[in-house]
Amino acid sequence: MSRKTIYPVLAILIAIGIYALNYYLDTKEKQKAFTQGASVKEGTNDFFLPSSTTGQVIHHDGFSLSYHEAFEQAEWVAYELKKSHLSSTNFKRPYFEVDKAVPTKAAHWKNYKKSGYTRGHLCPAADRKYSKEAHDETFLTSNISPQTYDFNAGVWNRLEQKVRYWADRNDGVFVVTGGVLKKGLHVIGTEKVAIPDHFYKVILDYNGGDAKLLAFLMKHENSSRPLYEFVVSTDRIEELTGIDFFPQLEDQLEDRLEASSSYKNWNFQ
Repeated sequence: MSRKTIYPVLAILIAIGIYALNYYLDTKEKQKAFTQGASVKEGTNDFFLPSSTTGQVIHHDGFSLSYHEAFEQAEWVAYELKKSHLSSTNFKRPYFEVDKAVPTKAAHWKNYKKSGYTRGHLCPAADRKYSKEAHDETFLTSNISPQTYDFNAGVWNRLEQKVRYWADRNDGVFVVTGGVLKKGLHVIGTEKVAIPDHFYKVILDYNGGDAKLLAFLMKHENSSRPLYEFVVSTDRIEELTGIDFFPQLEDQLEDRLEASSSYKNWNFQ
């Protein structure tokens, strides 16, 4: 074989080797982050994660999520917000990145361009300021949903700030949030990312002795109404989403907490 022939062949073999190595490393990373039908994340309490209607549960360092391919977003994102997580540190805002840990492929951030909708975080970046890695991780596309700017920066932002207040006051809370996903929603982008008509947030305080649970259901529009007017029972959100929240709780406790829409034990000041 002549030198003219050998060099192109070697170049091709090297390129194949590099591709195979990258594929292997990418696959290992996906396997590390993805657990089929998982209900418990290592290092958290058993009741941390809801059920998944899709069986596609992804674990990242700062949060877990259940991805719904049909709607190209998470049906829920769940995480623990400890008092020690709260920080005033300001990290540089990174670019959004496609979440490569999603086996069915997460939607690309370009679907949002010129759509009129913001890339609304489900786990807020402000809740993960305890490290740059945790903060930047919230900019994965599996953690966003289409939201109007007025809603995102308005009543939804007020609720996120209140959750941080409760995390500080109660020495930590568990948070589950997402859009209500159903057939017939409007979509954006070439991958048809669904635009939820409603968003929910469920907050569990299990650190102060008696467990308490608070659920919010918000229509996808800005509002000046007080936050307590959006409180509903967790059972109501389960009816709308088909998700079983905190299934690891003792049955009687779960039934009592999820049936209640009372907010008298939460401070709305």
